[in-house]
Amino acid sequence: MDNQLYQSPKSSRFMRLFWKAAGADRYILERSTYGDQIKYVCLGGIIIATGVMAAIAGGYAFYTIFAPKGNAIDSFKAVEGIQGDYDPTHIPTALISIVFGLIWGAIIFNIDRFIVTSTGKGDGTEAITRKELIGALPRIIMGAIIALTISKPVEIRMFKTEIDVALHAKQIKQEQLYKTEIEKVANSEIEKKQAIIKRQLNRIAQLDSISTVRKADIAYEISHGGCHGKCDAFKEQLAQNQAEVSKINSDPEFIKVKKDLEKLETDKQTKLRESGKVAAGLDGLLERIKLAHEEAGWVISLFVTLLFMTIELTPIFFKLMLIKSPYDYMEENIKELIKADKGIEIQHDFYTNGEGIERDLVINHQAIKLLKEKIRLLEVQSELSNEAINAWKQKKQDDIVQNPEEYISEA
Repeated sequence: MDNQLYQSPKSSRFMRLFWKAAGADRYILERSTYGDQIKYVCLGGIIIATGVMAAIAGGYAFYTIFAPKGNAIDSFKAVEGIQGDYDPTHIPTALISIVFGLIWGAIIFNIDRFIVTSTGKGDGTEAITRKELIGALPRIIMGAIIALTISKPVEIRMFKTEIDVALHAKQIKQEQLYKTEIEKVANSEIEKKQAIIKRQLNRIAQLDSISTVRKADIAYEISHGGCHGKCDAFKEQLAQNQAEVSKINSDPEFIKVKKDLEKLETDKQTKLRESGKVAAGLDGLLERIKLAHEEAGWVISLFVTLLFMTIELTPIFFKLMLIKSPYDYMEENIKELIKADKGIEIQHDFYTNGEGIERDLVINHQAIKLLKEKIRLLEVQSELSNEAINAWKQKKQDDIVQNPEEYISEA
């Protein structure tokens, strides 16, 4: 608007960007008051800010989920600037997280934009009536869900130092529990194998002991007059003992048990060495959210959630509380002009449906006009077709009277 009464301020690119985010009509706002322009700048700013926060939160959540897991205290050291070989950022995952964050931010931005633009202005007063609140309830629920998805990743980033320390202690505890379980399971099997081997080794030791005694007996007999019949018996027993020892050592079952024992020992040591990696796998998004609640307390956690919920739901309540302004009246006027130009007539509360709810009657005059023209055109075409058929019939009849022989064939 530009006349002696009022001159609308010129809009900048910055303002037009925020207007577009809020779903406002630039043509109308540029002819409206400065107050209307600022209202929709603020509304668009909240929507854009929500999209940016969603992008940051989504990217951080994605990185937390898919980044390589490690000792939580290493991450803590990296944050605190302590010297070490740990690289706090996994570049490939970080790049993918940025892309995902941008996509997620765009999705939330468009959802918020749809929620706000589809929310009506209520009855045009500051008061939010029960009817308006019930009508906006689905949008409020959607906004609350979006606020939760944004607040939790931001929350775990806010308390990252405390979470890393608590998570490290939990990883150590988990590692010890895992080692204890490995020892318990592996030692049970190892003891069974060792019992079998011990029986065989005891038998071998027993045979070796007897063989030692017999060798001493043979030496004694030789030193006291020569070795006669007793030596032969001693030598035979030595041969039998040696044969039994060889049989035990070459027994396939005994060899298999020893190999199984070696494998169990190796597997046990391997699992014990890998227990740190298994415990590091505890570093997930869900675990960090749980620790954030434990470390921050439910009051602070609730406060952070409510803060983001307030930011997310403000545009919805803001629109319900808006008082009708020149922008709204001009928007309604343009809508009526467009409907009039397109031949659309609406008679409000014209009839009541079966459920007792008053409905509007919508009359599309242009459509009715085209329909009537189409019907009349079809009627005229039908009339002309009938006349053409009658004229053709009359012509054929006259032709038959003049030349009957052309229409009769002799058998």
